[in-house]
Amino acid sequence: MDQSSTQSNTPSNDRGQRLNERVILVTGALEGIGRAVALACAAEGATVILSSFEEVDLEPVYDAIVANGGPEPAILPLNLQTASERDFIAAADIVADTFERLDGLVHCAASAPFLSRIDDYDTNEWEGVIRVNLTAPFMLTQACMPILRLSKDASIVFTSDRVGRTGMAYWGAYAAAKFGIEGLMQVLADETRDSSHIRVNSLDPGILRTALRASLYPGEDPSTLPAPETVTEAYIQLLSAESQGMTGKRCSVDATTGRLT
Repeated sequence: MDQSSTQSNTPSNDRGQRLNERVILVTGALEGIGRAVALACAAEGATVILSSFEEVDLEPVYDAIVANGGPEPAILPLNLQTASERDFIAAADIVADTFERLDGLVHCAASAPFLSRIDDYDTNEWEGVIRVNLTAPFMLTQACMPILRLSKDASIVFTSDRVGRTGMAYWGAYAAAKFGIEGLMQVLADETRDSSHIRVNSLDPGILRTALRASLYPGEDPSTLPAPETVTEAYIQLLSAESQGMTGKRCSVDATTGRLT
């Protein structure tokens, strides 16, 4: 993990400080919601651990955070499609060795290669989508639990989706995985409610202007959709002290204010 300075670079006083001195790991930080959340967390004073497939892909996000005056981030390459249990544990160990704790874990990585009828869904493709959207978040969360327990105020945020709350035709494995994410969130929230300082919630950010959306709806005009940056306030609320005491909640974003609803 590239990180030469853990938390020594303090943002200027005109920046938000709701996440000051917190260490937050964001998956899918290369683009879309993950990138927007990573930049927003850094702007609020967090030391962000950027995770995606390749280290080189994350360098522009790293550079943007530094250029904006945020704390120097770290880069943690992790291939959710192929990583083994040992890989996830090793990643968590690196975070522990570097920072000694983890204050936030935000699952933003997502994969939906196509829309298809259940009749036609390829079994291998099904398993691959379930792997990235459900199994990998479970494995990473499980590996990070020991260092999340070391935080005095830790928050886990699972990015959900409307199709993971009400099933819709053709969303197949992606919808099934997001339903699973909601269940995983509720189970983990109940298990940690009275035994730790960890709170666990899910957030449906709504339909946004992302590469995933564009690939599934190529005929749609992306300019008609809100940018990922419009929902980052809700993520900050869930990661900051604003949501202390709130766990096991299925959250959404208010389209007008960008805040939790």
